[in-house]
Amino acid sequence: MKIIVDAMGGDHAPQAIVQGALEAHKTHSVEILLVGRAAEVLRAVEACGERTLPAGVEIRDAAEVVEIMDNPATAFKVKKDSSLTVGMNLLKEGAGDAFVSAGSTGALLAGATLLVKRIHGIRRAAMGPVIPTAGGRMLLCDCGANAECTPEYLLQFAYLGSYYAQRVLRMERPRVALLNIGSEEAKGDTLRHEAYELLRSAGEAGRIHFIGNLEAGDAMMGGADVLVADGFTGNVMLKSLEGTAKFLLGELKKTMLSSTKNKMAAAMLKGDLANMKRLLDPSEIGGTAFLGISKPVIKAHGSSNARAISNAILRAKEYVESGLIADIERDIDLMKVERKQEKM
Repeated sequence: MKIIVDAMGGDHAPQAIVQGALEAHKTHSVEILLVGRAAEVLRAVEACGERTLPAGVEIRDAAEVVEIMDNPATAFKVKKDSSLTVGMNLLKEGAGDAFVSAGSTGALLAGATLLVKRIHGIRRAAMGPVIPTAGGRMLLCDCGANAECTPEYLLQFAYLGSYYAQRVLRMERPRVALLNIGSEEAKGDTLRHEAYELLRSAGEAGRIHFIGNLEAGDAMMGGADVLVADGFTGNVMLKSLEGTAKFLLGELKKTMLSSTKNKMAAAMLKGDLANMKRLLDPSEIGGTAFLGISKPVIKAHGSSNARAISNAILRAKEYVESGLIADIERDIDLMKVERKQEKM
């Protein structure tokens, strides 16, 4: 299996990207195709202690880089020799099995949609991050790719999330819930009402395990395995969780260092505190899958370190091995809704 890696994407590129890719090559037994400015990538390889490229690791030169100030909707078109655009085209042409990037989310989504293309019949691709909960973990779909949605989009997100939970997360019968302001059937706006009916019908037909509406707080307590949301609402929830986690960890650290007594307690709890920090560390997950794209694309966090990149490549490997895309292609007719002419 060969994973294409955007060596120039992310805050710590190319060094952290290259180091993570080399670690993944050794640990996860995958071939790596690094795409970026060849001279810089080679220097990063040497800085990792490798005098020459290891067998199974290649470099494809790409002179340009998509920067944070570039228009994400057009960057992959304007910068045709960027590591992101070249990498996407390599994936499209079959030069690798999956693509991993810590670069611009918007540019990556636009490139995946317009170059690699969506699975035929999927209306919109969605981002599906895996979030730790009191019950284990939960997939949130969507978390920012689609700010405005139709009921059909949410239905498809439910299928995409359910299949990912089954195939990749190894959940036998994932519980699917609709993120809402209350658990009652009548809660929410028109979008939520119409989506609820579609999801309930799919659940009654045995196609997904739909358990109804769910509030964000109950979801975090383990109330669902897949949480369906429009991208705007899902992104607000995700960013709120990330900010809360940072705040609580910061306050806990200050408390533990505030006195000699607390420092002694912290020393005794060092292992347990490390486990809690690891639970909330994005590096442990590695990356978020773009669900609905015809080939696996994984978005790593912009601030990814080497460990995060290595784990993102592992997520890409798991995605390729899962057979998820074939499942979606097989069942795509179940995810379609009879509709009148749509304005969106």
